[in-house]
Amino acid sequence: MVPISYYLILAAALFCLGMFGVLIRRNALVVFMCVELMLNAANLTFLAFAKQNGNLTGHVSAFFVIAVAAAEASIGLAIVIAVFRSRGTVNIDEIRTMKH
Repeated sequence: MVPISYYLILAAALFCLGMFGVLIRRNALVVFMCVELMLNAANLTFLAFAKQNGNLTGHVSAFFVIAVAAAEASIGLAIVIAVFRSRGTVNIDEIRTMKH
């Protein structure tokens, strides 16, 4: 049996990697992928604690996080496509304002 600390260390590493990507990267698509990585790290912690406690609460929470992540990905991708069509770039530094 794998100790819960291994799951939590992996989740912390994934979350830090995602946070680092959000803070450092300037491409909007990469930023969205890093946010997804952070949400998956949260899912891993929910499922690790659910495994430790032997209940389904963590699974339900992970299911809702997956649903929110799917909605965020679809809406975010639609926004990125709209911005790319109007501005010709997805670089965050170049699209700081919503002015056209």
